[in-house]
Amino acid sequence: MATDAIDDVVDDAVAEDDWGAAMAEQTSAESSVLQNSSAEQTQVFTEFTAKNKLQDTQNDIDFILDIPVQLTVELGRTKIAIKNLLQLAQGSVVELDGMAGEPMDVLVNGCLIAQGEVVVVNDKFGIRLTDIITPAERIRKINR
Repeated sequence: MATDAIDDVVDDAVAEDDWGAAMAEQTSAESSVLQNSSAEQTQVFTEFTAKNKLQDTQNDIDFILDIPVQLTVELGRTKIAIKNLLQLAQGSVVELDGMAGEPMDVLVNGCLIAQGEVVVVNDKFGIRLTDIITPAERIRKINR
């Protein structure tokens, strides 16, 4: 019995040493990763110094100018039951929630950016912007 108790104490001490060694190994590995990542970050972001920032600002804007976005002009919306949807035919009229003469919403990638009114130029529909939504107003609408 006494030898079993001694063996248990020795096993516990060995287990604690194993855990201590594992923890020390993990700590040294984490510190070396942090040192390597901070060195890599320094190398990656050295080009963004103050003197280069002024020169590259115009190039940054030019970089995004060719990105396509979805522009949508929304006359109005409505909800309709599938039964009524299946009954629609050529010449059917669907009532929208927008009122005649009310400004239409202009959306870019689903985000409201302006409102305007419909115009016809050379037999084509267009929209004349009457109100531009500021970024602060867009953020307020998102937070509601």
